[in-house]
Amino acid sequence: MKHVLILGAGYAGVLTAKKLCRKLRGRGDVEITLIDRNPYHTMLTELHEVAAHRVEEDSIRMDLSRIFAGRPVRVVLDEIAGIDFEQKIVAGSKGEYPYDYLVLASGSQPTFFGVQGAEGHAYTLWSYDDAVTLRERLEDSFRRAARERDPAERRRILTFYVVGAGFTGVEMAGELAEDVPFLCERYGLERSLVSLYDVDILERTVPILPERLSGKVERRLQKMGVEVLLGTGVREIGEDYIVLERGGEQERREAGTVIWTAGIESSALTHQAGETLKNARRGRIETDAYLRAPGHEEVYIAGDNILYTPRGSQEPVPQMVENCEQSADTIAHNLACAITGSGEPEEYRPKFHGVMVSVGGRYGVAHVGLPGHLFALPSFLAMFVKHFINLVYFVQVMGYNKVMSYLRHEFFTIRRCRSFLGGHFSNRTPSFLLVPLRVWLGLCWLYEGVMKIVEGWLNSPKLTGFFGGANAFFQEILSSAGARNVTAAVDAVASATSSAEETLSSGVALFSYRILGYFDLTLVSGSEVASSTLADYALKFDFPLINWFVSTLVLPYDGVQLFMQIFIVVAEILIGLLLVFGLLTFPASGLSLVLQFMFVCTTGLYLSTFWMIFAAIAVLIGGGRTLGLDYYAMPWLKERWQRVNFVRKWYLYHD
Repeated sequence: MKHVLILGAGYAGVLTAKKLCRKLRGRGDVEITLIDRNPYHTMLTELHEVAAHRVEEDSIRMDLSRIFAGRPVRVVLDEIAGIDFEQKIVAGSKGEYPYDYLVLASGSQPTFFGVQGAEGHAYTLWSYDDAVTLRERLEDSFRRAARERDPAERRRILTFYVVGAGFTGVEMAGELAEDVPFLCERYGLERSLVSLYDVDILERTVPILPERLSGKVERRLQKMGVEVLLGTGVREIGEDYIVLERGGEQERREAGTVIWTAGIESSALTHQAGETLKNARRGRIETDAYLRAPGHEEVYIAGDNILYTPRGSQEPVPQMVENCEQSADTIAHNLACAITGSGEPEEYRPKFHGVMVSVGGRYGVAHVGLPGHLFALPSFLAMFVKHFINLVYFVQVMGYNKVMSYLRHEFFTIRRCRSFLGGHFSNRTPSFLLVPLRVWLGLCWLYEGVMKIVEGWLNSPKLTGFFGGANAFFQEILSSAGARNVTAAVDAVASATSSAEETLSSGVALFSYRILGYFDLTLVSGSEVASSTLADYALKFDFPLINWFVSTLVLPYDGVQLFMQIFIVVAEILIGLLLVFGLLTFPASGLSLVLQFMFVCTTGLYLSTFWMIFAAIAVLIGGGRTLGLDYYAMPWLKERWQRVNFVRKWYLYHD
């Protein structure tokens, strides 16, 4: 049995474990163990959203037991004390772990550059706990300020400094500036009492961006009420003050909360490993082209811990999410080659596609594209790309489950319009208002099914006349109007001569378009336009494949016709009952949409019944949770559904 040990459940560690599982599928002679001090994985790039109340804390947290459900990965919760590279043993507080191959993916930690008081008095933003702690601190600051009687002390409490104008600092400052008006409203405070500062020794924000985009970030922060202090160092941080230095002069200022985002270094474990392995640049470990530690080919370095300059590049790989993702893929491949003894190891040749930064939930900048060909995006597209990249991230970590969770947190339940789409997709309408619509839609379907029973649909074939009458109706009107691809303008019809009215006495063809040379979309009226109602207008979508199915496999056979009729009747009655009682509303609404689409493609559909399509869409998600049996049934079904192995393995469930 060969033992692969992965230290760290960050992005690089989790992806390495998942990708290696896939490559070694079916092998029982390899044990993969992932060790971390926490039972969850954290999406570090979205910490600022939790800290500033935009999304709930569970949006960035993913339990390791759920990530690796159904996969041969042993998750161990332990604090690693050290690594014996000669004996190939990792020592933890709970025991020792021998390995044949080791992946060091322990990530990074904040670095304070020797600034006095920073570690003890500043709030960091580099972990799930940091985000939750800072969120509580910000809320408590406004709560205390609302109770404070001394105006000077109230202003001090509401003075916030963000140290660092890189990615994390800018995003935290923007998110805080966006949150401040809502906190002020909640606690009855004037916005003018709050002071926000973003401080950095560098001369521009997010220096990895082109200078023009850095300027846009700075101007956006200023517009949001953040005073940006560039070229300004921090010398000391106290419990209620911060000491700044600019041009050799120091200034002590009062501060209520200082948030430290000024830089990172490798984790303590990586620093310790660097005493044996070759390291540099704040503890990062030097690697060869295959991401192995020189002198220890069984040790692989992943993610932020890598210090490697790819061939043709002038700089080491950056400590970014994309580096974590691509290094995990290379390490998994090379490990599989080493373990199986087959295949050729591959060099690490990452291709980075740019960077994005958000300043609050509604504004962002991006410099993206192909390697060597990057371009800037306008704010809306920048935010779109940022969310798309996050979805790709979640697909790889927890698939469908986390994608839906992300969409829910970022768009469907977002409050205060803190999204680049505003609040347009947020669920603001009370769900109980949909109950009458759901019940009425169900009654209409029930009526349709019962009437078909009365008409004898369960006893004898009816579809030939049913489809034939509808087709004859459309063909007669189209023939009277001329040929296809001719649009009859409403104004022209209204002013037509009496002879033209006689010609079109059987109806009016408003349009009949051929789409892509294959589909036909037709709208007709059974009466003259001037006297038509919605019940006179019919829309048909001619789909040749469906037409072939009906004419070749259904209509020639009475038995097939009868089977289809029984199916339609049962489906309509079942849909009706389910919607009336609010049970299994999602599949019932989905089947309602399927039947409506089938009718549009075969017989056409009168516009007066189109409301049933939109009603089915309206009650599709959660329509039965209010005053319906889904209130009781769905939690019961959900609990049992999540117990199914393949469901847990492929994350086919909602939280």
